[in-house]
Amino acid sequence: MAAKVLTVEAAKAAKIDVIENGKYSQVVHDAVVALQANRRSGTASVKTKATVSGSGAKPWRQKGTGRARAGYKSSPVWVGGGVVFGPHPHDYSKKLSKTSKRIALRKALSERIKAGDVLIVDSFVVAKPKTKQFVTALHAITKEAKTIVVSAAFDETTYLAARNVQPTLLMTAAQVNTEQLLNFRKIIVTNDGLAQLAERLAK
Repeated sequence: MAAKVLTVEAAKAAKIDVIENGKYSQVVHDAVVALQANRRSGTASVKTKATVSGSGAKPWRQKGTGRARAGYKSSPVWVGGGVVFGPHPHDYSKKLSKTSKRIALRKALSERIKAGDVLIVDSFVVAKPKTKQFVTALHAITKEAKTIVVSAAFDETTYLAARNVQPTLLMTAAQVNTEQLLNFRKIIVTNDGLAQLAERLAK
């Protein structure tokens, strides 16, 4: 599979509206933060002194024992007591407008194009569901292990061949996001994937 570096001029010819100035960096940051926040489950939880299991009885009498006064066994200062200011189930999700998401994706792609990290191939297909064949096909394009391959669609055989190659990710042009475009050192895009990206960014 022969590959060529996607230049700014070639990207514009493919109807990718490349952002060539320094604008929209904040939108990219907001998009990545939102993507990471939306992955958080927010299920961490602890028990307070009101919910921890234990008797409400006074451990010992107030005076005369020589010990510090204590009112209840679930006190936070005791082992097995409640936790003060601990985490509780919480929704960490952040909302970002569709326009902002699209601008962030366009800005991230533009920066990777300008850096020469985007490679174009006619197609990316593996004949057999073998990891070795996938690695061979990938190395024919780039030696970089941490690579994302973007196409309009992948067949089942290619997906199976790629599943054991951890630094590499296969993503369709309809699903790839800003964080993924920034995380991988090389981006391989098929011709149909580039056309779908151009259509997605133009909406």
